[in-house]
Amino acid sequence: MAKLLTAIGLMSGTSMDGIDVALVETDGDGIFHFGPTMAMAYPPAFKGRLERGLLDAQAIKERTDRPGDLVALEQALTDFHAQVVNRFLTENGLAVHSIDLLGFHGQTVLHRPNEGVTIQLGDGQALADATGITTVYDMRAADMEAGGQGAPLIPVFHRALAGSLKNTGPTCFVNIGGISNITYVDGETLIAFDTGPGNALIDQWVAQKAGIPFDSGGTIASEGRVLASVVNRYLAAPFFDESGPKSLDRNDFPPLESGSAELADGARSLARLTAEAIAKSLDQLPTAPARWIISGGGRLNVTIMGDLAEILDGAEVQTAEAAGFDGDMMEAQAFAYLAVRARRSLSLTFPTTTGCRGAVTGGKTVAPQTTPSPLPGLAR
Repeated sequence: MAKLLTAIGLMSGTSMDGIDVALVETDGDGIFHFGPTMAMAYPPAFKGRLERGLLDAQAIKERTDRPGDLVALEQALTDFHAQVVNRFLTENGLAVHSIDLLGFHGQTVLHRPNEGVTIQLGDGQALADATGITTVYDMRAADMEAGGQGAPLIPVFHRALAGSLKNTGPTCFVNIGGISNITYVDGETLIAFDTGPGNALIDQWVAQKAGIPFDSGGTIASEGRVLASVVNRYLAAPFFDESGPKSLDRNDFPPLESGSAELADGARSLARLTAEAIAKSLDQLPTAPARWIISGGGRLNVTIMGDLAEILDGAEVQTAEAAGFDGDMMEAQAFAYLAVRARRSLSLTFPTTTGCRGAVTGGKTVAPQTTPSPLPGLAR
């Protein structure tokens, strides 16, 4: 057995609501221990700055381009991550020397898989220097260089999790973040792709109509009715006719126009869209999964979960917690796991998960070059 390494995974997803932190002990194959976790929300002003960064990123032509505020934003985002890591270590009584690796995803501001461009803001060397911990980052680029979509990255982690499940047969892991994606696991068979909108359209809708960041628990949606015209218009997008592997940028689906519906009906229709898009993945799977395990913020939306149970009639649809996992921290745990795999030069992606030409490892690994020094306060 390879040496166990202790890694901290850091994830800031397409919902851009904050940073998830999780500690994992692994040899890059099996998972031997899940340690403490922590979530740190972005201050509203900083989240707004990230959202404006998406607009700046539209001008990017090369991966090194940082137009507009992106240079300063990347530094602030990296500083924020460093502060969060240091707080995590302090609150859990962990010494810096006890951590072998940081798995640093960064913040995706642009993802154009058909152009071979994906941008995750975050300076890996600066994070390593600020924390004193060797850091693995930029984990999507090598896959794209090998002809892959660069996403999703965590199916190999899902396969490791599936090894702990008993007598389930084919299983689908579903992550409902800003964008939804699935991983189909049946023994060594691994298939993955983005399925369509997750929470992003719903969040944009309730922010626009009600001035709130998200539909907590799906309460607003539960009071509305499904507008078939809204759902069908989104489902008519060419993306749904494409075969996988395939991936999306957060902005690939336009927000629902303000005058299209009342608040509750719009939220209800977009929740149904999320569920319908996930269910359409059945068309590309070798057999219908007996079990669907849902993680990400969307699992807390009872309307989405109810629609999934209805549409996937006959299959077991459950939250990650019901399956024995942590639905909030699965991606952060995955990036800790991926950091160890990258350090061992093990494959992160496969032709059936991203469309790369062959199994690909990835990530850049950087050791601290300076002694950590006190950082400014958390980003504003």
